Amino acid sequence: MVTIEDSIQKIKFYSPGADTDLIRLAYDYAKKAHEGQKRLNGEPYINHCLATAINLAEMKLSQNIIIAGLLHDVPEETKPDHPEIALKEIKHNFGEEVATLVYGITKLGKIKYRGMERYLENLRKMFIAMAEDVRVIFIKFADRIHNLETLDAQPPAKQKRIALETMEIYAPIANRLGMGEIKGKLEDLSFKYLYAKDYEELKTDVSKKYKLKGECLKKIRLKLLKAVAGFSVEQNNAGEFKTKNAERIKIYSIHGRTKRLWSIFNKLKTKNAEDLSRIYDLVALRVIVNTVAECYTVLGIIHQIWKPLKGRIKDYIAQPKPNGYQSLHTTVFCDDGEIVEFQIRTKKMHEESEYGVAAHWYYDERGSSSPPGNDLKWVRELTKWKKKFEENQKFLESLKIDVFQNRIFIFTPKGDVIDLPENSTPVDFAYTLHTDLGDKCMGAKVNDKTVPLNTMLQNGDVVKIIIDKNRKNPSPDWLGFVKTTTAKNKIKNRLQKAKIESEGYEVRCANAICKKLLKKVPKKPDPDELVYCKKCKDRMREMEEKEKKEGKKS
Repeated sequence: MVTIEDSIQKIKFYSPGADTDLIRLAYDYAKKAHEGQKRLNGEPYINHCLATAINLAEMKLSQNIIIAGLLHDVPEETKPDHPEIALKEIKHNFGEEVATLVYGITKLGKIKYRGMERYLENLRKMFIAMAEDVRVIFIKFADRIHNLETLDAQPPAKQKRIALETMEIYAPIANRLGMGEIKGKLEDLSFKYLYAKDYEELKTDVSKKYKLKGECLKKIRLKLLKAVAGFSVEQNNAGEFKTKNAERIKIYSIHGRTKRLWSIFNKLKTKNAEDLSRIYDLVALRVIVNTVAECYTVLGIIHQIWKPLKGRIKDYIAQPKPNGYQSLHTTVFCDDGEIVEFQIRTKKMHEESEYGVAAHWYYDERGSSSPPGNDLKWVRELTKWKKKFEENQKFLESLKIDVFQNRIFIFTPKGDVIDLPENSTPVDFAYTLHTDLGDKCMGAKVNDKTVPLNTMLQNGDVVKIIIDKNRKNPSPDWLGFVKTTTAKNKIKNRLQKAKIESEGYEVRCANAICKKLLKKVPKKPDPDELVYCKKCKDRMREMEEKEKKEGKKS
């Protein structure tokens, strides 16, 4: 069972300057507020608050966020009819910032994965809360992780509902925020309840593999440490890097990273593999260094010792993933034919790959970074959604594609970067740039090669759209392969407009002599509504002005 001392020790480790007396005071306040309350597993309710706070401490977040984690359920669980009383007390005892965070969680309420309209409205509330203060979602993640860890106490139907909600909503949000460690925890904890048999079988198989790989990785790690020991990096005035023996490369750590079970499960399905032998990154070695230059130097050292696999070198430092992830990846043939992946990054990159946006607050307290602005533009866009009850199911599906699906970076010929969902096509790319570009699209070149318009784009592709200036409308067939909601809506709108133009009711100039065709509309126009063409309007205006002048003269 977790204790306040466990929490204090972790907070001291990650935030040495934290006011532990204030954290103890928050714990005492929460314990008294939840006195007599128990969870379904029989534990005192305060254990959940404490576990939430410890999860936040492990994210290396500030003391105010941790205190808010301790108090997050006080208003709703202890004073459900008058939460404002509890919030007022929290503000008085712990300050406005903590009270604001707790209010954000309280206002959010509990998102239920039942009743589509209610569910989507609650989901929209969550994005509004995130846009106002993204720290609210950190507390929700910490809360959700402990809820999943104690999910055994819930009925089977509720277990599956909570696990599905986590897998489809919370984990993808963590991914978009660059919080890899949190995403992995949420997915693996949910996996256990969604596919229990697959989970247990894979867990057993992977455990055996890890034991076999363990001794091999120890030898590889020692060999790399010895090789790196004689190297260092120096930058001269010309901006070129060279090695010297005077100052050695600073390695913070070389440690093993075991791949998450859910990630392995998905990779096996994608590769149609029946065993783990084709998963090369089951266990990877992470090399954490001080500078970007040292990352590339270590990569060079690794390739001097071991031969790299063709097509398995990835530079996410020069070209980060859409969620901000940065690292160098390489897979090599090591001793005895063992295939091993290396991930090389700086200390800051490592923190950001684990905790994403949350790491910005960690660095901000040390004066080297600041809370994100443009990183959350996509969240602010989501708050503008309009509810359409009859289209809610489609809406949720488009949400999963446009927001929660893995993202890829695509380049324009001029080098501009466009962020798209995975499996997007050149048509999706065209409509993301401009509606006219999509409507007039007749072909595409990807990396200087002509490809069909339904080609699935890959991360890093350079795409050029070929247009036909005389083309007015998109092809209805495109609706069968485009992925983004933007492209689908723009194609449908243009086709609808074209249908009206060809089949709708004619609206002609009301001047009996002119009768010029002005437009076509879907409904029969009102015969009493007189519409004139621009030429007739101008002529009528000239006549009116002439009559006024003549009237003044007379």
